[in-house]
Amino acid sequence: MTKTARAHTNIALIKYWGKKDAALRIPLMSSLSMTLDAFYTDTTIEKTTGSSEFYLNGKKQTPANSKRVFAYIKKLQQRFDLKEENLVVKSTNHVPTSAGLASSSSAFAALAAAFCAFYNINADKTLLSRLARIGSGSASRSIFGGFSIWQKGDSDETSYAYVLDEHPQMDLHLLAIELDTKQKKISSTRGMKDAQSSPFFKPWIARNESELKQMIAAIKNDDFTALGKLAELNANEMHAINLTAQPEFTYFEPDTIRAIKLIETLRDKGIECYYTIDAGPNIKVLCQLRNIKEIIENFESEFNNVKIVSASFGPGVTYSD
Repeated sequence: MTKTARAHTNIALIKYWGKKDAALRIPLMSSLSMTLDAFYTDTTIEKTTGSSEFYLNGKKQTPANSKRVFAYIKKLQQRFDLKEENLVVKSTNHVPTSAGLASSSSAFAALAAAFCAFYNINADKTLLSRLARIGSGSASRSIFGGFSIWQKGDSDETSYAYVLDEHPQMDLHLLAIELDTKQKKISSTRGMKDAQSSPFFKPWIARNESELKQMIAAIKNDDFTALGKLAELNANEMHAINLTAQPEFTYFEPDTIRAIKLIETLRDKGIECYYTIDAGPNIKVLCQLRNIKEIIENFESEFNNVKIVSASFGPGVTYSD
């Protein structure tokens, strides 16, 4: 009997931006994220007598587009001393690829869980997090719901995520604002590498532990204002690193700046909200339930045909037959 694994994507409030070990995806800093209910991936692995195939959203993928998936599976087969066999992987991705959300976080968390279910590997969530991390760093956090922390560690055994609060009661919501659907010119992998040439990269890493502690305190104290301010600061620090790299680069587009200015204007009007931005031009707005409607109305008025998805806290990995 096959099982389908579901994992939800997450958004980092304290960012991961740089690898200590690229092969194992061990980061240079720890990170903290919010798992989102609105975005998720379902993945099933099945045996086949033919060649290995990868289906995404019901469409068979080319060998080139399947390469990362099967390279990952091969790594796990070798890790557990399993026979390398041909498989069919079927994945349905409920994450808009252009919305600036890390679809790889839910994709590889679901794939890691589906792999363990297929091979009857009794993996606890720490092991699942480590396995997911090998596929995509941010996937280590999508094993868990609510708020989770990915401790950087210094080895495969010590770099994994753990839950901070699986069922938060905080009034925290996220609006994913899709401003630009074009494929980004600089991949996250390259951006992480190039960013390390900034003279401010090491000072930013030095702040990581302090900012992580501040974010944990904001969550434990149910302090939305402190959380929002720190998330916004941390995102701006990351993008400042990019702007001061040698050579410099940015993921921002003109509409990104317009969105930032709109959020600042909303705050001036007493509508409390904050932004966070990952490796792309699209904004994520952190807000409270009472302000969602007004924020959406303002963005729809400012931007033509803007797509906005509202999300709150999502669960950790689940399984279904």
